[in-house]
Amino acid sequence: MNRRTIFKGAALGLALVAGPVAAQETKVIGVAIPSATHGFMGGLNYHAQAAIERLEATYPQLDFVLATAGDAGKMVNDIEDMVATRNISALVVLPFESEPLTAPVQAVKEQGIWVTVVDRGLSVPGIEDLYVAGDNTGFGRVAGEYFAENLKEGDNVVVLRGIPTTLDNERVDAFQAAIEGSGINVLDMQHGNWNRDDAFNVMQDFLSKYDDIDAVWAADDDMAIGVLEAISQAGRDDEMWVVGGAGMKEIIKRIMDGDPMLPVNVTYPPAQIATAIELTALGQVSDTPVAGRFIIGSQRITPDNAEQFYFPDSPF
Repeated sequence: MNRRTIFKGAALGLALVAGPVAAQETKVIGVAIPSATHGFMGGLNYHAQAAIERLEATYPQLDFVLATAGDAGKMVNDIEDMVATRNISALVVLPFESEPLTAPVQAVKEQGIWVTVVDRGLSVPGIEDLYVAGDNTGFGRVAGEYFAENLKEGDNVVVLRGIPTTLDNERVDAFQAAIEGSGINVLDMQHGNWNRDDAFNVMQDFLSKYDDIDAVWAADDDMAIGVLEAISQAGRDDEMWVVGGAGMKEIIKRIMDGDPMLPVNVTYPPAQIATAIELTALGQVSDTPVAGRFIIGSQRITPDNAEQFYFPDSPF
């Protein structure tokens, strides 16, 4: 199902017989996230559901409604429905795209509803009460520093961008700043939309246009898989290496095994959605201050430390 609503009948029953609990107002937290269209989002959906299950057991005065969307239009409809039919007191949203979600989320905020934005920022800053994300500037900078350290002046790279969002801009700007002055040539940048099929097509186009590519910044592990397949089909495996990002277990295992095409990776945890939901819940049930920005730092994963980031039983 693309949509999952969680009711706590047992907790409501408890409220009828327990005096202190009965006096507490039940609050509803809406969670709107993209559907599991690729590995990172699969992991994010897993952690969102796990966090909700933990929190409904911890806080009987909270209800949750979780909706997943495959496009921006459905996400807007989901949010409007949460406000109209579930009377949510807080919204946790990872925007499918920044621009189309900005006005609808601002409308939610203007109704006095707490807003937590995750990962992909809105196109107008300052709407949200709480922002939780990986370190997007650090994500681009850490990757760019590796390129600057391991390529020579005159070497050629191509870049695959994600979905057009504020966070993609932050990553690319930081990457470009990190390689500035290195003499590395960025031959081309195209959006692969954090999708392995789109990345495969973009990389095929790069390979057909450029005879000399030394490295690829795929900026996402799903895109890296599509890129690697395109390189393999073109028979150019020995010509270039690829850096993705987010710590997919398949990629981390190949780094552990010393795959020369995947020398390093950069962390960007899908479990950040759990952090966002738990902080929002804490703010709804207590006076604990949770407003502001919570940024989870990015780290370089190498063959020397990859084992620390390898979780074979994880969904991503």
